[in-house]
Amino acid sequence: MSRYTGSTYKRARRVGMSILETGKELARRPYKPGQHGTARQRKLSNYGIQLLEKQKIRFIYGLNERQLKKTFDLAGKMKGRHGENLLKLLESRLDNIVFRLGLAATRNGSRQFVNHGHVLVNGKKVDIPSYLLKPGDVISVKESSHEHPAMKEALAKTLNRVEYISFDADKLEGTFIRYPERSELNSDINELQVVEFYSK
Repeated sequence: MSRYTGSTYKRARRVGMSILETGKELARRPYKPGQHGTARQRKLSNYGIQLLEKQKIRFIYGLNERQLKKTFDLAGKMKGRHGENLLKLLESRLDNIVFRLGLAATRNGSRQFVNHGHVLVNGKKVDIPSYLLKPGDVISVKESSHEHPAMKEALAKTLNRVEYISFDADKLEGTFIRYPERSELNSDINELQVVEFYSK
């Protein structure tokens, strides 16, 4: 399945939440895309609600169906709540942490940044965006990439970072301190519905 290259704003309007986590997508048009977007929407069935919640996660983290199902299965092997474990694993992906550190303006940008070999994990080059980090892992920018213009622009716009990572702006180095708590993650996602969706 090829990666989606269409409008992020349309996707955000389709699921009714900000995929970029900035709120910009819904600021001007807080309704569904298409000519009937402003019309009264039919009430969703249970399946429709579950599908919508799954799509929210897919769109936010930029995954295809196969990747999400694989991560879901991996989360089921961990101790704790299945849905929360899924979100924790998605947050620990290398592309997501690069985005959280402010090294890229979007997750798509961070995926490209990793793919192009600009990122080191514990001193070794990792160019796999889906690479799962463990607490204590150190993420840094390759020395030859310290002047990367897109990265510098993204860093200049980053005002704050999540508490489960630390960042040294001088060294362009961050540490994945711990897995996030559920309260630190997106409250617009109902992961229990996703568990129900895959449990059928």
